[in-house]
Amino acid sequence: MTIQIVEDDRALSDGIMLALKEPGLEFIQDVTVKAAAESFGDKCPELIILDVNLPDGSGYDYLKWVRERSKLPVLMLTANDMEMDEVMGLTLGADDYMTKPFSLAVLRARIQALMRRTKGQSGSVYEEDKFCFDFGRLIFTREGKELSLSVNEQRLLSLFVENRGRVLTRNILIDRLWSDGGEYVDENALSVTVNRLRSKLEDKKGGVSYIQTVYRQGYMWKKEGGSCSDKEL
Repeated sequence: MTIQIVEDDRALSDGIMLALKEPGLEFIQDVTVKAAAESFGDKCPELIILDVNLPDGSGYDYLKWVRERSKLPVLMLTANDMEMDEVMGLTLGADDYMTKPFSLAVLRARIQALMRRTKGQSGSVYEEDKFCFDFGRLIFTREGKELSLSVNEQRLLSLFVENRGRVLTRNILIDRLWSDGGEYVDENALSVTVNRLRSKLEDKKGGVSYIQTVYRQGYMWKKEGGSCSDKEL
């Protein structure tokens, strides 16, 4: 799991990271709203510890921005200890709210509770080269920029990544994408979906071909590289 710490006090951020550190956890440390938003798209955090008072804006603004894109757990950790501050944080979508000064032991316990609550609810996160595909949160990014994928494009991408390096025939793909079997589906529908997905993933001026056409067989996602975290797809 990757935890994002958004805190402008670097010493405090380092202390939080050391207190939470354990096998299987990775950390992203950001000090501004802008940097946090960039990391969100580029590094796919799965839990956020968020201060309110940041150099370039409010943590509440970042929380609203995150909630427009994801349901991942967010714990507010701030010196803003008025009741109205806590109400605002929770109303905007924070899962928990702690005020400074605080106990590292209590913070650790609350983070572990959030992790237990969300364990198994998110899907796999696949990372390769310039891509980060979060199938649990349905967030797909290329070079940190979010891609807009249709439902069928999301399904197709999931099939390719799940079976990377393996040829998927056109019949298999049609059956998996249009599985209700209610009506005949023209193979051209598959070609259109593949081409649209390709156009969103790959450079127009050439470069690596991630979705490869296998003559007279079907398609496959190139095998080299890439890794999945959490559970396999």
